[in-house]
Amino acid sequence: MASNKNHAPKKNQEKTGLFEGLRKKCENFGKRFADGSLGTKLSHFIFGAGSFYHGQYVKGALFLLIQLGILAVMIFCPSINGTPYGWKALRNLPLNNVTEGGDFDPLTGQFTVGSDCKLMVLFGFVTIALIIIYFMVWNMNIQSSYQTDMDLKIGKKPNTFREDMRSLLDGKFHVLMLTPTCIAAAVFTILPTIFMIALAFTTYNSQDMNDLGTNLFHWNGLQNFRAVFTGEGSLGVEIKNRFMPVLGWTFLWAIFATLTCYFGGIILALLINKKGLKGKKVFRTIFIFTIAVPQFISLLAVRNLLGEYGPVNSLLQDWGITKEPIGFLGLHPSDSESLAKFMVILINMWVGIPYTMLMTSGILMNIPTDLYEAARVDGSSTMKMFFKITLPYVIFITTPYLISSFVGNINSFNTIFLLTGGGPTYTGYQAGGTDLLVTWLYKVTIDQGSYNTGAVIGIFTFLITATITLITYRRSKAYNEEDTFQ
Repeated sequence: MASNKNHAPKKNQEKTGLFEGLRKKCENFGKRFADGSLGTKLSHFIFGAGSFYHGQYVKGALFLLIQLGILAVMIFCPSINGTPYGWKALRNLPLNNVTEGGDFDPLTGQFTVGSDCKLMVLFGFVTIALIIIYFMVWNMNIQSSYQTDMDLKIGKKPNTFREDMRSLLDGKFHVLMLTPTCIAAAVFTILPTIFMIALAFTTYNSQDMNDLGTNLFHWNGLQNFRAVFTGEGSLGVEIKNRFMPVLGWTFLWAIFATLTCYFGGIILALLINKKGLKGKKVFRTIFIFTIAVPQFISLLAVRNLLGEYGPVNSLLQDWGITKEPIGFLGLHPSDSESLAKFMVILINMWVGIPYTMLMTSGILMNIPTDLYEAARVDGSSTMKMFFKITLPYVIFITTPYLISSFVGNINSFNTIFLLTGGGPTYTGYQAGGTDLLVTWLYKVTIDQGSYNTGAVIGIFTFLITATITLITYRRSKAYNEEDTFQ
């Protein structure tokens, strides 16, 4: 009964947490304006006014420079290659203000350049990011001034700029270390990701681009997403006919690649760590050697071994076992798709099992021996102890790894691309028999130039992997019972 009482308030807090948090923030904002000093009130309009008011001139100057810099960009709208930042970038974001190019100018001997919609979209999102940064700094400058007001009320002197810098090396050291990382993640990960997602809602296709200087496209809503199921557009029929087969093979590949390497690694670790086995170091060294060699080298070596004119086919023909080369990797359209799929799963085991073996070896050494001793006293067999003690313990510890391995196999570009290249190929289709969503995305964008379609495939891949990761991890014992093992 007591546990039920303890859990009930948590559910209510989860439901009302968002609205309660917004309400408190609004109340705190009004309180800061009402109770704050003149400097705090002015900080709502002029960045750093509160810092200047309290004698913190360096901090105030930094806040003011940030405000003036962002406002200058927003008002004066500097441009790159004729595409502006600022309010003009927001005006251009709907892609209505575009000018065509490609006209030949006999005076200069060059083609006139029109609007670049890629830059218009990118600069539009950059401007939105600047606006968000503006309001974040605006809140920071108000909060800093109000905190100084509170310190003065209790008789504490305002921090000098030097004291603030010292605090970054002491109590706020985490802020100093994490800020550059967050900035780099925003610039090199978040912003490019948002830009690429935006392309999925446009007509951006290299076939529609004019090579004479025009780079125009428009927003088309969900048309690219509908094409996956209805077959609309230039690649619509291909996308519709190949999406479900590629999606099915992607799941099949991820399941087999994950389970074979996972349980193969567990079995191999059990065999190598078996008491009485001689030469354990030699066996570990042999299997770890596949980790030491870069994966792409191993995959390319295997591709050459199993190629049409590779040593394996040559030996099979010399021994009279086969008359023609066997298409192990589906490098030709006439090769067997099933054989190619089987081979990539088999080769992936050679590459992936040593990782699991190495990880599992450390886990096996940490399983409490009391569990095995108690099981032996009860008369349990070796097989029963494996399924009741060893395997549950290993799975409990390695569930996060198992999930990440499954997601990684969904996005396993190297294995498929370097071994089979997605083959065997089909006439008229970009997606071959062993193509995963990620390798198909590469072909659609790099080979075909259909960047909008590639962005759609990328979004579907992200939704699938994110959903699987969240659902499986939240339901696993490693998440719900992380402090216990039973």
